Amino acid sequence: MFTNISVAQPTDRALQTRLKKGFVRRRSLSRTKAAMSLPIIGITMGDPVGIGPEIIVKALAQKEVFACCRPLVFGDGNVLKEANRTLNSPCNINPVRTAEEARGTPGMIDLIELSHIDLHGFRFGTPRRPYAAHVIRYLETTLSFVMDGRIEGITTCPINKGSLNDAGYPFTGHTEFLAQRTNSAPVVMMLVAPGLKVALVTTHCALRDVPRLITRERIMDTIRVTHHALRNSFGIPNPKLVVASLNPHAGEDGLFGDEEKAAIIPAIDGCRRAGFSVEGPLASDSLFHFAAGGIYDAVISMYHDQGLIPIKLMGFKRAVNVTLGLPVIRTSVDHGTAYDIAGGGAADPSSLIEAIILASGMAGEKGKNIDKST
Repeated sequence: MFTNISVAQPTDRALQTRLKKGFVRRRSLSRTKAAMSLPIIGITMGDPVGIGPEIIVKALAQKEVFACCRPLVFGDGNVLKEANRTLNSPCNINPVRTAEEARGTPGMIDLIELSHIDLHGFRFGTPRRPYAAHVIRYLETTLSFVMDGRIEGITTCPINKGSLNDAGYPFTGHTEFLAQRTNSAPVVMMLVAPGLKVALVTTHCALRDVPRLITRERIMDTIRVTHHALRNSFGIPNPKLVVASLNPHAGEDGLFGDEEKAAIIPAIDGCRRAGFSVEGPLASDSLFHFAAGGIYDAVISMYHDQGLIPIKLMGFKRAVNVTLGLPVIRTSVDHGTAYDIAGGGAADPSSLIEAIILASGMAGEKGKNIDKST
């Protein structure tokens, strides 16, 4: 399943189909009576010259998004209007000052306006150094809103790490940025696609560094954080996890490497003693087949491409990035700024739509857990 979490009952036929397939649970909704009670999900616009503005305009023209939340964009009105114009979109921009003012109306983009980019010389696909400060401000402001309880979650549109670093902002990724800003450790990057969830032990690092980084402690942390997130944010009471090996044939008893013996097996044994349901290490050339078949609730993958290749095979346009271990809900699209197609109308909003729906459902699950504890 994509996710077990609760969202509101939609009227959109496509989402109805996904409900029948078990991607999300149902909850009745009368739009006129209950829309204002839906969670508010903050959407960061990301890089102004990337495809973020375009996919926001496309996503917020879809009823299925508004069936589960009130989306609130943090970004630039001029840029969104330009995206609207290039797409010939019927969406209207509704500037608001507070989260409470968000109407949650299909075809209406509620916007906390944080920059006023001059469109003279502006061009989609062409980054400029001054825009980097805006990107950081979008993210920091959205984070402050969710930390203060003014919104229930964050969904981030893509940024370009190179552009930010070139402009003097040390930035390795949203995950690391949010972890640092919220004083959170450990945090885990998990990718969600229809039928498959994968949590990563290591993320953005050179492949040659992976064997050194996959320590027993780091693997155990990843298992613990993933287990707790599946229970508390995804509504899975007893998560069953499987751990991928690093080496071919799970090391073949040390013949192809000793990382399994030295770190992975001890981590699994430690987590089992602590009461977690976890299997492995299994050879990664076959375990994703079984995980996608529903035997396991999530895979613990050793490195970035080991986990993302099967995720993108399963759902290239619909995969979602989730940060686990934060005190706030954060989901993201699973793609980059795509400068080469930005502004051309070809960007697919599917990942953003899924990310917003997932954040909304996680907010609903979090609310249920809070209710149980009070």
